[in-house]
Amino acid sequence: MIKFPGLGQKNNEGPPDLDEVLRDLSQKINNLFGKKGSSNGGNRANDGSGDGKGFDWPIIPILALIVAIWMATGFYIVDQGSLGVVQRFGAYIDTTEPGPRWRWPFPIESVSVVNMEQVRRLEVGYRTNGEGTGGKTKVPREALMLTEDENIIDLQFAVQYKLKNAKDYLFNNRSTDDAVMSAAETAIREVVGKSKLDDLLQKGLADTSERMQAILDSYKAGVTITSVSLQSAQPPEQVQEAFEDVNRANQDYQRQINEGQAYANDVIPKARGNASRLSAEAAGYKLKVENEAKGNASRFEQILTQYIKAPEVTRERIYLDAQEQILSSTSKVIVDQKGGSLLYLPLDKLMATTNATTASAPAAATVSNKEADVNTDQSRDVMRSRERDNR
Repeated sequence: MIKFPGLGQKNNEGPPDLDEVLRDLSQKINNLFGKKGSSNGGNRANDGSGDGKGFDWPIIPILALIVAIWMATGFYIVDQGSLGVVQRFGAYIDTTEPGPRWRWPFPIESVSVVNMEQVRRLEVGYRTNGEGTGGKTKVPREALMLTEDENIIDLQFAVQYKLKNAKDYLFNNRSTDDAVMSAAETAIREVVGKSKLDDLLQKGLADTSERMQAILDSYKAGVTITSVSLQSAQPPEQVQEAFEDVNRANQDYQRQINEGQAYANDVIPKARGNASRLSAEAAGYKLKVENEAKGNASRFEQILTQYIKAPEVTRERIYLDAQEQILSSTSKVIVDQKGGSLLYLPLDKLMATTNATTASAPAAATVSNKEADVNTDQSRDVMRSRERDNR
């Protein structure tokens, strides 16, 4: 313990000498660092003629060491994906990039390292009970919202965001999570208030990230909304069963519509195909008939021309063609032999006709026989008319 000379004196002896105090303090420090004071230093002090030149200053290196250590505390490292916000006496000075940096040590300057790549998550309308449990606790004050048709819906959604401005994040809002929560509720309630309950239950919630971002930009919160995910959209528990019945009825209605549409998609193309086929067949038949009529007319004109040139030859040729056509379809042939008639029965044609008639019904056979008789009579009439002409 350092004792200052003169401090133990009585009050009437006066204050201690400052030079003595400094010299005594210097001597104690020198002794601490292994240095010895001069042997006559005390005599000079006792003589009272010292001018201060005998005082040694080893405290300066100590102070320099302390200052160096204090300055070394100003070094800091900004991690990758983070930014450093430097403050001087609490006022914003600069934003530093990742890497080793230096600033004036405390209490002159301070730095706050902000992670800019971390994805932060907020839950609106519910809270997760804990990691790994998977349970949720509903927050009705946040979840219940009023729709355009004056119904209440229970919405639960999560908002994820990242930081985009470290300065705004630290200085413009007291609590960024509260600001994001407020913006999310405002944007969602605005969209829900302009939508009907059935649309929300069937189509879900529209994207509201742009609306949230506009609100947060007006706050200068320094954050960016990355995603808004709807967790649950359902009516309140008191009327949930009734809404489920309505949903089932809507699903049945939609199913029947889909079945009718599928049937229509199956029948309509077939009907259109049949109509197209019939139209094509009619067009083909029309073309066939027209061509046959034109061919017959052309053939008749050619025959008429030849008939005008040679009537007898043309008449004979027409007669022979008619006989060839008639006799080719009958099984009985009558041959005129010197004024008499001879019936010629071709066996090959008779056998073919017999096989065909055996497979057909008796009524069809009767009709065929009648037609054969008619053809025979027609042949006899033709032969008789020819004999008359020869006579």
